[in-house]
Amino acid sequence: MKTLMLGNEAVARGLYEAGCAVVSSYPGTPSTEITEAVAKFPEVYAEWAPNEKVAMETAFGACLAGKRSFCGMKHVGLNVAADPLFTIAYTGVNAGMIIAVADDAGMHSSQNEQDSRHYARSAKLPMLEPADSAEALAFTKAAYELSEQFDTPVLLKMCTRVSHSQSVVETGERVEPPARPYEKTPAKYIMMPGYAKLRHPVVEQRTQALADWAESCPFNRVEAGTDHSMGILTSSTSYQYVKEVVGDKYPVLKLGMVWPLPSKLIRDFAAGVDKLVVVEELDGFLETWCRELGLDVEGKASFSLIDELSQNKVAAKLGTEPEAGKTLETDIPNRPPVMCAGCPHRGLFYTLNKMKLTVLGDIGCYTLGAVAPLSAIDSTICMGASVSGIHGFLKASGGQMDGKTVAVIGDSTFMHSGITGLVNIAYNESNATVIILDNSITGMTGHQQNPTTGFNLKGDPCTKIDLESLCKAVGIRRVRVVDPYDLSQCEQVIKEELAAPEASVVISRRPCALLKYVKHKAPLTVDTGKCVGCKACMKIGCPAISVTDGKAGVDATLCVGCGVCQQLCKFDALQTGEEV
Repeated sequence: MKTLMLGNEAVARGLYEAGCAVVSSYPGTPSTEITEAVAKFPEVYAEWAPNEKVAMETAFGACLAGKRSFCGMKHVGLNVAADPLFTIAYTGVNAGMIIAVADDAGMHSSQNEQDSRHYARSAKLPMLEPADSAEALAFTKAAYELSEQFDTPVLLKMCTRVSHSQSVVETGERVEPPARPYEKTPAKYIMMPGYAKLRHPVVEQRTQALADWAESCPFNRVEAGTDHSMGILTSSTSYQYVKEVVGDKYPVLKLGMVWPLPSKLIRDFAAGVDKLVVVEELDGFLETWCRELGLDVEGKASFSLIDELSQNKVAAKLGTEPEAGKTLETDIPNRPPVMCAGCPHRGLFYTLNKMKLTVLGDIGCYTLGAVAPLSAIDSTICMGASVSGIHGFLKASGGQMDGKTVAVIGDSTFMHSGITGLVNIAYNESNATVIILDNSITGMTGHQQNPTTGFNLKGDPCTKIDLESLCKAVGIRRVRVVDPYDLSQCEQVIKEELAAPEASVVISRRPCALLKYVKHKAPLTVDTGKCVGCKACMKIGCPAISVTDGKAGVDATLCVGCGVCQQLCKFDALQTGEEV
């Protein structure tokens, strides 16, 4: 059956059809929907792991037991999972194992632009890179065959445009291979130095065998052109842009397997054209390989190392005019992200800004506390860095920043990689105050469950981690809970914990305003007779509040009646609305 699917949904369908049995992932845009979609198939066990390292190790354990497995993550998540990645490249697999990594060129929802193809080369693992949903499904199924044929995990590289664009796929039936028996093989799976030394030559032989296989594999193909004055080497979304711009004019070598690379195929292609041009996003990965082959090639001198490509950019660099109607000439106004109306983080960040504290931030929707008018975050690096960072910050300041600095981290991020930082604070005794923003969900990636919510990926009740008990168990004696809608309580508790002579944790607890089970109060109204236009209510940056003709106004379609703005109005102009 033919149907439209997102690239991520197509990967999930490929997992299902290939008989994948175990899926463990951590949500991260643009990879999240793969795991959410595959979880809908009852034949597949799927879970959210606390972080990407745990997910990869879980998937490896499943393949070791003889069942096909999968783990998915975004590009920075692969950094977290790099430790097991490089070692399972040595051990190989039992049943097939796929690792999906989704890059985010353009940084639509990420803290950096990172080219994951380098991981394939460094870890010496094969990497497939689909260019549309049909390939996403087909490559996923083929990756299991490749994994088992060459005894290796296989990297499947997605990106924002392929993950979140729809194209036609043809679905098939699920074929579940028989489980492979597990056999004790110490020399293969115990990576102590004596055995690891024996495995390294196996990895090098495998890489050469994969490179030979890549020369004629179905993932790489040459598409003929009428004008051989230029030939284009490309892959992924860049291939789509190239084809839209040049059509069948120039020959194109389209790579679906981007590591190991087919040296002879590339050389032969280059010999048949007057000029070889590489079109690829981010780093000059393919271009560098061409230069290592001794080829004269053009690439990053024309196409930037920064940001996404587009049809217009490719057309301009290839000297081709875009077709009429395909240019974008209208300036689109910026629409910066903002915390939702009723967001529980808003009152807390207002308090931190008011107290003029140094705030080490973390990864999550609460990172928006950095933007005006809240302007309450000083740094954001990676998952868990706020907790580890405040310890080093205070140790380096020699007591001068004690009582003036806090770390903020979300509940899901704390479970991901904040716990170990808190252990370090307790163990090495810095006077740090860590604020856990517990909104009862993983908010930024679209409301996924996490170990603190009490529900698993499928929505079934499960063990709920008690944050207060956990923090006390690692050695934090002072643990307080506040309601971020109560500004005076937040300020008072934070002041008390900053003044304490030991480490402390403040849990700012209120569920995300967008959760379906959260019941909101009636929208507020404005008594224009009392409003003096002081704009104090605007200091919290709530999208439901505006000022027109010197008077505040509340958008009833957005306001959830949280009452934070009321606490800022000295003239009692913001009135509690009537329940409907």
